[in-house]
Amino acid sequence: MHRPPAVRTVRHDINTKPFIVIWEVTRACGLVCKHCRADAQHEPHPDQLTTDEGKRLLDALSSYEKPLPLVVLTGGDPFEREDLEELTAYGTSKGLNVSLSPSVTPKLTPERIRSLREAGGKAMSMSLDGATAQTHDAFRGFSGTFEQTVEMAPVINEAGYRLQINSTLTRDNIHEAPALLKKVIEMGAKMWYVFFLVPTGRGAALNCLSPKEREDVLNWLVDISDRIAIKTTEAPQYRRVVLQRREAEESGAPKYEGGPLYENLTQQTTALLGEHAAKPRPPRSPMAVNSGSGFAFIDHVGDVYPNGFLPLHCGNVKETNFPEIYTESPVFKELRDPDNWHGKCSVCGFHTVCGGSRSTAFALTGDYRASDPTCVYVPPGWDTDVDGVEPGGHTPALKLTVVEDSTSV
Repeated sequence: MHRPPAVRTVRHDINTKPFIVIWEVTRACGLVCKHCRADAQHEPHPDQLTTDEGKRLLDALSSYEKPLPLVVLTGGDPFEREDLEELTAYGTSKGLNVSLSPSVTPKLTPERIRSLREAGGKAMSMSLDGATAQTHDAFRGFSGTFEQTVEMAPVINEAGYRLQINSTLTRDNIHEAPALLKKVIEMGAKMWYVFFLVPTGRGAALNCLSPKEREDVLNWLVDISDRIAIKTTEAPQYRRVVLQRREAEESGAPKYEGGPLYENLTQQTTALLGEHAAKPRPPRSPMAVNSGSGFAFIDHVGDVYPNGFLPLHCGNVKETNFPEIYTESPVFKELRDPDNWHGKCSVCGFHTVCGGSRSTAFALTGDYRASDPTCVYVPPGWDTDVDGVEPGGHTPALKLTVVEDSTSV
């Protein structure tokens, strides 16, 4: 039986065209999430892209030869824009695959969900950062968001979207991850997007996982990828782990021996969902896309960045056509050239499929070409003293507690 590749690569030249573009259509949002990248505000910025400027941007994104980039309309809360249907319909008419990432607020109504589907929206994501209302609502800054998120899932599915659930994992909620997985599956999600915190925006004050704990979580995600499709954000090391696990399986090498967190997550998953998936699905091969290398972010006023978590301004679409910024920006070019990075990432055999989190490297070292300090992997022959970061980090051991399944809303 033919097996899919462990890691997929983009078929077109990512030096000239991105695979996916995230457009922050507004920074306005009614929530005050602890880990908000955008540090969202209650009112829209007076200089955010207008409807006409947004359409010109969509024209630029559709000017590429096929396959066109995927486009995600996010925020803030994109539902704060009254012209969201118009923008979605326009992008769809230009041949773009448009997805939406709303906040769970009173503006997320069945009527608006259906109208955006009629406008052409293909996928819709919601955030769920805890298996319990107590944990999730604490992240989101408002009570009732957990209940509404669970209630809106069937509405999104019935409207015909591909439902995706986004979850940010920190030390504050990692103990709920297996129960969260169960909830995500019950909600009918087609994909689980697992975000690893970058200390930016409001998230700078949160409790990140240590490098060793991240490695445990990444291996656990590989284990559960036969239950639901997995995608990680700001943890490209997941692709390295997928490759390592595939190589170990094919060579008969011992299975990953994790630390206490891995053991705890595995035990909880087995208790909640069984040792194996009832109907195993072929694991989804992750895509080798990274900041500025197949990926681009456009903020609410048109400023272009390699990533929403990497605050390196590379141009503005009001002044320069987006394809020119993506192709010609010196920062984008450097991010697509790992041989000129610094530290172990520059010599790592996995750097073409992983590359480390450029956002995390910048946040922790001030150098976006530096090695990612959260990665425990050491390339053969590399002197760990060169990076000045001991693999595994120095974060104190995580105290683990088991969270019971939360099936009620």
